[in-house]
Amino acid sequence: MVEIFSEWLVPVLLIIIPFYGLVEKAKVYEIFIEGAKEGLDVVVRIFPSLLAMLVAIGVLRASGALNLLAQILMPFTQKIGMPEELVPLALIRPLSGSGALGIATELMKTYGADSFIGKMASAMYGSTETTFYVLAVYFGAVGIKNIRHSIVSGIFADIVAIISCVFYSRIFF
Repeated sequence: MVEIFSEWLVPVLLIIIPFYGLVEKAKVYEIFIEGAKEGLDVVVRIFPSLLAMLVAIGVLRASGALNLLAQILMPFTQKIGMPEELVPLALIRPLSGSGALGIATELMKTYGADSFIGKMASAMYGSTETTFYVLAVYFGAVGIKNIRHSIVSGIFADIVAIISCVFYSRIFF
């Protein structure tokens, strides 16, 4: 039943919305075009922030800075019981969702989805946020420039999520 509903939802909406607009005597096409223009304006506003973040991620990966940071954090991660294989995931997740998905997928292929590392990677991926991406896109969209407290709060939340993930994964898995 759910599958049938999900297959027909979009086509039905594409019929109902213009029909409702005709009944209400709204200019459906003009309203659609105006919404598309507004969406394009948002893309133009957030693109520089998004591009800068993506370039910074590329530079971090290519320079080896992430590997160096992983080595620096290794004593701490070992102390909390985090497998060293998960350190790159923990470091890239606040920066890039697709990069983190790639790392998590590779961990699943290497160790298996039902392995301890696979389960912990899944929990870590699901409990952390792409903090810098969110800040770049959402704050860039509304033009907020002073984001220092948001960065600190977001990174703190990610650190707490990672530590909690390790702790609870050790208990439950």
